[in-house]
Amino acid sequence: MDFRRTDRGKKWAVFALVVTLLLPYAETRENSFAAEETATEIPQQFVAINSFAPAIRLDVRYFTDDNFVGTPIDGYHAAKIYMLRDAAIALLEVQEELTAFGLGLKIFDAYRPQRAVDHFVRWGSDLDDIKMQQQYYPRVAKANLFRDGYIAQRSGHSRGATVDLTIVDWFSGVELDMGTPWDFFDELSWPSSDAVSAEQRANRMLLRQLMTRHGFEPLQEEWWHFTLANEPFPDTYFDFPIE
Repeated sequence: MDFRRTDRGKKWAVFALVVTLLLPYAETRENSFAAEETATEIPQQFVAINSFAPAIRLDVRYFTDDNFVGTPIDGYHAAKIYMLRDAAIALLEVQEELTAFGLGLKIFDAYRPQRAVDHFVRWGSDLDDIKMQQQYYPRVAKANLFRDGYIAQRSGHSRGATVDLTIVDWFSGVELDMGTPWDFFDELSWPSSDAVSAEQRANRMLLRQLMTRHGFEPLQEEWWHFTLANEPFPDTYFDFPIE
C-alpha cells in the first residue's frame, strides 16, 4: 500500500476536518451473530459491484495470496465483489458525493462466503503458520487472534450488507493515508486511535461520516468496516462462492 503523502492528500484531509465539524459523530458496534441460519444459493437481491458500480475501484486481496492468511481464501474464485443491492445503492450515493471532490471509493471485501470464514478459523488454529504476521499482525500473538476478536466463527460480511473500504484519489487511485493498511490487526486500526496523525484521523473521519450519513454503521475496532444499518438478512449467513 502506498502511504506517500501528496498535496492532494493534504487537501482532502482539510476537507475531512470540515466534514467532521458539520456532521454528527456516531458510535456503533457490530451486530450480533446469534442466528444459525445459512444459505448457499445466491438470492436475486445480490449484485456484483464490478458491473453494478464499475466506477468503484476493487482490490480483492482474498482472491490472491496478499492477505493475512497468505493464500487465496476458500470461496473466492474470482476478483469480484458481491453485496446486497440495498447496500450497493447506498455505496453509489457515497461514491457520487466523493466524486464531486475528486475522490472515490475502493472496496477490499463485502460479501464473504461462510466457507471463507471457516478457512480463517482453520488458519487461526494453526499456530505455526505465521508467515504474514509482520505485515498484518506484528504486535498480536496469533494465539490471541480469537480472544481479541480478530477471528470468529461468524462474520457480518456473510450476511451481505457489510463492506471493507477506503477512499482514493479519483485520478491516480492512490489511497488516502488512513494510518494503517486494511486488515491490520492492531489497536492502531481503531478509528478513535490517537496514535495516528491528525491528517490520518481526519481521513478516517471523512470516510466514517460519509458512510454513516448514507445509512451505514461503523465498527469501533476497524476504520474500514461498515454495515448497512437496516440490513435485509440480519440472521442469514450465506455461503455461495464468488465466481
